[in-house]
Amino acid sequence: MVSKSSLAIELSKLNVFKNARFNLEQHPTDSEIAAETLWTAFMREDIENKTIADLGCGTGILGIGCLILGAKKVFFVEKESDAVEVLKDNLKSICAKNYEIIHDNISEFDKKVDTVIQNPPFGTKEKHADREFLLKAFDLATKIYTFHKSTTSDFVEKISLEHGFRTKEQKDFKFPLKNTMAHHRKKIKIIDVSLFLLEKN
Repeated sequence: MVSKSSLAIELSKLNVFKNARFNLEQHPTDSEIAAETLWTAFMREDIENKTIADLGCGTGILGIGCLILGAKKVFFVEKESDAVEVLKDNLKSICAKNYEIIHDNISEFDKKVDTVIQNPPFGTKEKHADREFLLKAFDLATKIYTFHKSTTSDFVEKISLEHGFRTKEQKDFKFPLKNTMAHHRKKIKIIDVSLFLLEKN
């Protein structure tokens, strides 16, 4: 039986970006935060035996966590080649077969799923990148777990309501951005990030 703590341990073993891309905001999702998020979705019955899309999956920590927690199938959608290679290595560690890697932009993915779980770019380097992920998620699922900078909560609420979704819960995290890029000066920078649990009305 998987527990939240054992899930966090397993996720902490996964490889992260080898050469993180600044313009794509490729920041690894902290394993403790990923486990907390996935456990919340699991307890809400939004993972086990469900079809999941991990949009902009990067190296796959969220989608792999879903597989560990008994997802029926996970679609890993990622456009960046280096991230996909790390994702493939990470998937080997769990011996799962009920997944599909979509090496393409999220705009090209159109399969309906039960749940979207995503940690999209925050839109600080590529304007409106976060908006594009939300719009795609609205088209795919009735349940969405999505990370955004806490300062953009009003925007997330507004666009969700405009598309027939409401916020069921908001969890606030101190999100550690580790020193993975050449321009980073601090070992870890902490930013305020919120997880929004969105559900179609």
